[in-house]
Amino acid sequence: MTTTHDHATTDGRALTPDGPDGPEGSAADRAAGHPDGREAGPAVTRVAAAYARLREVDRPEVWITVVDEAAALAAAREVDRRAAAGEDLPLHGTALAVKDNIDVRGLPTTAACPSFASVPGASATAVQRLVDAGCVVIGKTNLDQFATGLVGTRSPYGAVRHASLPDRVSGGSSSGSAVAVALGIVDVALGTDTAGSGRVPAALHGIVGIKSTIGLVPVTGVVPACRSYDVVTTFTRDVRLGVTATAVMAGPDGTDPTARTWPVDARAALRERPVVGLPTSEGLAALQPAWRGAFESVRGRLAAIGAEVVEVDIRPMLDAARLLYDGAIVAERFAAVGAHIEAGGPGLDPTVAAIILGGKDIPAARYVQDRETLERARVATLAAMAGVDLLVLPTTTEHPTLAAVAAEPVEINRRMGTFTNFVNLLDLAAVAVPAGEADGGPFGISVISRAFDDASALDLAERFVAGGEVGLAPGGRGDGGPRFGPPVRRLAVFGAHLRGQPLNGQLQDLGARYVGPTRTSDAYRLVALPTTPPKPGLVRVAPGEGAPVEGEVWEVTDGALGRFLADLPAPMTLGQVELEDGGSVVGFGCSHRAAEQGADITHLRSWRAYLEVSASGKEVLALD
Repeated sequence: MTTTHDHATTDGRALTPDGPDGPEGSAADRAAGHPDGREAGPAVTRVAAAYARLREVDRPEVWITVVDEAAALAAAREVDRRAAAGEDLPLHGTALAVKDNIDVRGLPTTAACPSFASVPGASATAVQRLVDAGCVVIGKTNLDQFATGLVGTRSPYGAVRHASLPDRVSGGSSSGSAVAVALGIVDVALGTDTAGSGRVPAALHGIVGIKSTIGLVPVTGVVPACRSYDVVTTFTRDVRLGVTATAVMAGPDGTDPTARTWPVDARAALRERPVVGLPTSEGLAALQPAWRGAFESVRGRLAAIGAEVVEVDIRPMLDAARLLYDGAIVAERFAAVGAHIEAGGPGLDPTVAAIILGGKDIPAARYVQDRETLERARVATLAAMAGVDLLVLPTTTEHPTLAAVAAEPVEINRRMGTFTNFVNLLDLAAVAVPAGEADGGPFGISVISRAFDDASALDLAERFVAGGEVGLAPGGRGDGGPRFGPPVRRLAVFGAHLRGQPLNGQLQDLGARYVGPTRTSDAYRLVALPTTPPKPGLVRVAPGEGAPVEGEVWEVTDGALGRFLADLPAPMTLGQVELEDGGSVVGFGCSHRAAEQGADITHLRSWRAYLEVSASGKEVLALD
C-alpha cells in the first residue's frame, strides 16, 4: 500500500546510503544523535519520533509515499545545522506530511491514481516555503482521488480509516493528511480544499484546519480540482502552529496567475466584542440529531468569550453550494483531469470518474450563467453578513461509518458538504476548530469570514478554543513568529483611544490589534486639552525636559492609518513618537500652540492617572 522511495531527500536530491557527507553509521545511530556523540538537534529528534510513531500506529493506508528514514534524518540534520548557524527557521523541529496532489520534488505525485503518477522536478511553492522554514517532509498522504470527495474512501490505495474510530470515515479528500496529524506522526500536514476537504477531516478528528482566502497561498505545483476555487490548507493540533505554517506559505510567487494580495482596507484583527452570526433553525435542517445537540452548546460558549450572537439566514448560501456539483462548475474538474479519465487508465475510482466525466459536455454558456449566479449569491451573502463580524457553523453534518458510505457513496458525501461547499464558491475564508464531542467522536465548528478577513476568523477560533481572551492572537503573532494578515504598522495612543476610553471603538472598528503597553522617552510633556470628549495632547520637548508618558501600541493597516489621518480633528496630529526603548512608532500628538491652552499633567505620567485624580475631586497640579 505504501511505497517507500529510498534515499530521496525533501528537495529530491540523490542521496547515498551513507548520507550526503559520507559514512555516518546506521539509521538507528543517526536517529539517536550525531556520529561524534553530540546531542541530536530538535529536527533530528522530531523526525526520529515521527518514524517511531509511524511504525507504532501501523496505518499504511494513510500514506502513498513515505520518505526513506535515513534521507529524512539527513534533511533534519541539515535543518539543525542551519538553525545553529543563526538562520531564522520559524518551523524548526516540525515534521510535515503533504497531500499527494501537491508536488514534492523527487517524490511521485499520484493524486491517488497510479496511472496519473509523475515525478516533479520542483516542489510546489507552498511545500518549498515550508521546507525553507525548517519543516522536514515525512511523506505523501492518501486522498479521495483527484481531490473529489469528503469521505476519504475513494482511493485505490485504500479507504483511510478514522484515527481513533476505525469503523468510521476519516473525511476527505485530505484524509491521510488529517489522520497523520491526529495520530501524532507529523505536526503539520498540507491538504487542499475546494468543497471542504481542508475542514471536514479536521472536524472529524478534533484538530485545526485553516482554509485561507482564495489566492493568498499559491497553488503552483498543485494538481487542480476546480482551478478557480482550490486552496492549499493546513492541518495542525493547535491554531497558532497552523497560522505560522499558513503565513510561511502565503504571498505571490510570480508564477501562480490566481494569486491575490491583501487589500489596504483588510482588517488586522477582530474587535474585542464581536457580533457572531449563527444559522437559523431552518439553516440547520441537514444536521444530524446528535450533532445538532452539540452545536446548541456553541451559542453559550461564544457568549462566554464576549461575543454577541445573532441569527443569520444561511439558506441562500446553501442554495449556492449546490452549484459546485449539480451545476456547470463541475466542468472545471473535467478541464483539470478529464482527459486522463477518458483514457481509462488503471486505478480509476468509479464514483470519482463519473463525477468528473459529468462535466465534459457542459455548454460554455451554462458555465458563464452559473458563474453569474454565484456572483449574485456572493452579493446576497455579503448583505446577509452586513450586521455580523463572522459566521459560525457546524463544519459537517455527521460522522458516517465506512459501511454506510460504501452503501450510499454519493448522497452521504453530498450531505457532509452542506456547510462547506459554498465557502470557496462565495469567496469566503474559514477556520475549522474542535468544539466538543457528538455521536461518540469529535465535533467541530467552522468560523467563516469575508474574503481577506482571515485574521478575524483566526482570532475568534483561538479565543473559542482557549475559552477567552488570549492576548495578541495568532494573526498578530505575539510570540515572534510570522504573522498572517495584511501588512501593518504600529500606532501609539495616549488618551481617548486607549482601551476602555470613549474613542477606542474607532480603532476596533478599523480592525486594529492591541499589542501592549508602552512608554515614551523623557522628551515629551502631556497636557489635558479642552476638547469634547476630553483628550490629552502629547508634545515633543528637549530630551530630559519631559517625562516618560504611558500609552498603548496597536497594529493598524495602512488603510486604517489613512482613515485616521483623513478624519483627524484639530488640534490632534500624527507623527513619529520616540519610545523609552529607543524605537519609534507613529503616534498621536498635538501642536505646541494647542498645548498652551491645556493643563500640564506630565507629572501624572498617563491619561488614566489624570482621569482617576479628576474623578476623585483632587486638584490636578501642573509640574513646575
